[in-house]
Amino acid sequence: MKKAVFAQGAPAAIGPYSHGVAIGDLFFTSGQIALVPETGKLVDGGIQEQTEQVLRNLEMVLSANGMTFANVVKTTVFITDLADFAEINRIYATRFPNDPPARSCVQVAALPAGSRLEIELIAAKA
Repeated sequence: MKKAVFAQGAPAAIGPYSHGVAIGDLFFTSGQIALVPETGKLVDGGIQEQTEQVLRNLEMVLSANGMTFANVVKTTVFITDLADFAEINRIYATRFPNDPPARSCVQVAALPAGSRLEIELIAAKA
């Protein structure tokens, strides 16, 4: 049976969706953008600050389901400018120092709230 998961430490959803859905040993997160949970506004700064914020938000969502980045098996990264890829990759790698998950990365025309990136995850209990 599926269970909707809402994370207290993550930004409130800006639409009719949950932060994630758990079903069996799998957990699927909704995409997280660079919103600051306390304000609901985009984090100040550039791609470095946005990447860090997105990863903090995802960490909160994983934690709400009793998981960490070590449980992640697949990520999808959406970015508005492929020129940002190297910097995003540098920061992203800090969360996956060993056995990184499978990943897709695509450039998109725009993301909600003017965010420059969005990341969604699939995690599994091992």
